[in-house]
Parts: sequence; structure tokens; C-alpha cells
Amino acid sequence: MTPVKEILKTNARHVDSTRLWQSLMDLARLGATAKGGVCRLALTDLDRQARDLFVQWCEAAGCSVSIDAVGNIFARRPGRNPKLPPVMTGSHIDTQPTGGKFDGCFGVMAGLEVIRTLNDLGVETEASLEVVVWTNEEGSRFAPCMMGSGVFAGKFTLEDTLAKRDAQGVSVGEALNSIGYAGPRAVSGHPVGAYFEAHIEQGPILEDQAKTIGVVLGALGQKWFDLTLRGVEAHAGPTPMHLRKDALVGAAAVVEAVNRTALAHQPHACGTVGCLQAYPGSRNVIPGEVRMTLDFRHLEGEQLNAMIAEVRGVIEATCAKHGLSHELVPTADFPALYFDKGCVDAVRESAKALGLPHMDIVSGAGHDAIFLAELGPAGMIFVPCENGISHNEIENATPDDLAAGCAVLLRAMLAASEAIANGRLAA
Repeated sequence: MTPVKEILKTNARHVDSTRLWQSLMDLARLGATAKGGVCRLALTDLDRQARDLFVQWCEAAGCSVSIDAVGNIFARRPGRNPKLPPVMTGSHIDTQPTGGKFDGCFGVMAGLEVIRTLNDLGVETEASLEVVVWTNEEGSRFAPCMMGSGVFAGKFTLEDTLAKRDAQGVSVGEALNSIGYAGPRAVSGHPVGAYFEAHIEQGPILEDQAKTIGVVLGALGQKWFDLTLRGVEAHAGPTPMHLRKDALVGAAAVVEAVNRTALAHQPHACGTVGCLQAYPGSRNVIPGEVRMTLDFRHLEGEQLNAMIAEVRGVIEATCAKHGLSHELVPTADFPALYFDKGCVDAVRESAKALGLPHMDIVSGAGHDAIFLAELGPAGMIFVPCENGISHNEIENATPDDLAAGCAVLLRAMLAASEAIANGRLAA
């Protein structure tokens, strides 16, 4: 057997780039779209086929596979000391309706490639290694997103989650049973020695900065709201401008305020109005009601709250100015997160050892790692995606960048296993 320390002494990448790429392409055939993307919604038959393929590959690699009651799949490569908590990695294989080949799937296939590479090298780790497929990360068919990792981390109850229904009235529990992935394993109480998630960036920063590896420091806090502005519908011709109660004029002021406030709270601030509907929607009727969504994100909780307070002030002022009423309803609240310093350092040192251009970066999107970070030390590895495009059928990444991210993952997981064995990384 090759000692872990010998692997960590070299600057070789070890992973098989061709094998990793082929696994991604084989997985992408399940739900392939005409534009080159993937439509594989959670807990559909296509998802079952992808899960079956993952299980088949993991068992062929010598892993034991177990499935919990919300359908999360755990593939374990045993370590020398089974009493140690495992070093975990993973992501998801469900997609958006017009998704790409790499979002989520790269993290799962990179974990599998780590297992295969260690088998090739004859490496035995002290702690066991696990690759996980989390159920319904995207939230495209069933809400909320990050469902499987949320149940695992105790954020959502199993009972409530299994009762969630899709647009056709099918429940999560029914769908799990129909595809044969309602597993017997308990959804909680599983130890986490460390967790790493490899992922495409889903943004343009790494590509713009010509960096191969993003060392993810943390994830932006997110607060979402539904805003309704109400005025009075009236005829667009006979109603003088100064006597109107135009809800869309008020909405325009709010949109501008969201954008202005985010620009004023840089770095790491984002503000978005993603949906806006004006009613009644007739060209010669003054809009009497507007419904819109507000999405605020920041790495610092105080800054996030300050952004929201500023926009609230604009909402109240514009309603007073234009004779409107409003209703602002919170719909999501994810606190800002800093990943474990030991895991972040492991990713950074792995990139350095491999001679890969890297930079610190913050995740603007939600990932399963955010929930896992509450159970044990966690970190993330980003690699570039072409033009920063994701959640799109044209989503793309290069084989070299994906292999580089996988090589960093391998080294980080080995380093974490050694640290856990020596008591330097506490779960």
C-alpha cells in the first residue's frame, strides 16, 4: 500500500482526466437535451437511472453503498480506522429543466474519481472516505432546494419533506418509492469528519482572472422577499399624471433602489429583482398592482441587514409619494457562512502544491456544503465555467480545469484524513 504521506509529498495530479470526463459524459446522456444540456429532474425515472449508474460505479470501485430515508446515497471507501468520522465529498445529480452537464454532477464524479484514483495508487486512508449524492439540490420539481442535505443537517424534518408535492400533486415520498430510493438508513446522526464539495463556479470571476482554482472562503447570506405594491387602476388617457396612483412607477423606484444599494455595499453585495408582474396588464390601463421578488445577498450579516433597511425606506417613501400601499413578505433567510479555516487552508495548500493558479473567492449561490458546514468542518473548491454560464444547456467547462479541481479535492481529502487521525481537525 502507498502511504498517504508519499502522495502528499509529490506535486503530481494523479487523477485520470480522461476517465473523469468520460464519467461526466456518460452521466449526461441520461436526460440529454437537443441543445447539449441535461433535463434530469429530481426523483424522476431519469434520476433513477443516474442514481443506478452511480451506485453501479461505486460498487465496482469497492465501496459499500447505503441510502437514507430521503434518498441521499452514501458510497463509503473504508479506512484503516473505522472509528474515525469519515471525510466526505459530494454534490447532486438532479438538474434544472434546462440544465447543464456539470452543475452538481462534477462534484459527484470528482468524488468518484478520487476513490478510483486511490484504488489505482493502492492508498489506504486512516479515516473512511465517502461520496454522497444529495437528493433534490436544485428544487426544480420539489421545493425547497437543497432538500436532501437539509434533512441530513436537521434543517427540514423528514415528515414535512416527504409530504412536499410537485406541480402534478406527487409527493416526495411517493416519488422516492416509485423510483426505489426510499432507503432504510436514518437521516441523522451520521458523523462528519470533514466535507469538501467541488463545483463549477457558476460565475465569471475565475475565468476573468485567469485562475484555475477558486478557494471558497464562504457563502453569501441570502434574504428573499415578495413585495406587493397596490395603487389604483385607471384609464391611461383621461387620468392626469399628478392624480395617478401608479403601482408600476413605485416598482420602478424600488428596482432602482435594489440595484443602487447593492452597488453601494461592495464587495460581495448582490441585489436582484428577478420577477415582476404588473396588473391588470393592459396597455391603456394604469397598473393598480405590482408583485415582485427581492433577492439580497452579502457575506456580512450587518451589511445585508443595512441593504434591506435602505430599500425598505425607499419602499415606504415611494408609497407615500405615489399614494400606494405595500406588503413585504420574507420568503427565505440563509445566514452568511465562513467555511472552516482548516478545510479552506487544505484547499489552498493543495492548489499551491500542484502549481495551480488560484484565488480566494466567495460563493454567491447556495450549495449542499452550506448545510454540511453546520455538522463538521467544510470547504469548497471552484473551477471555471465558460463565460460564467450555469443553469443553462450551454454550460461548459474544460477537461483540464475539471481534472485540476479533482486533483485538489483528492489532496484536500487526504490531508483532512491525516489531520483527523492526528486530532488536528475536530468534527
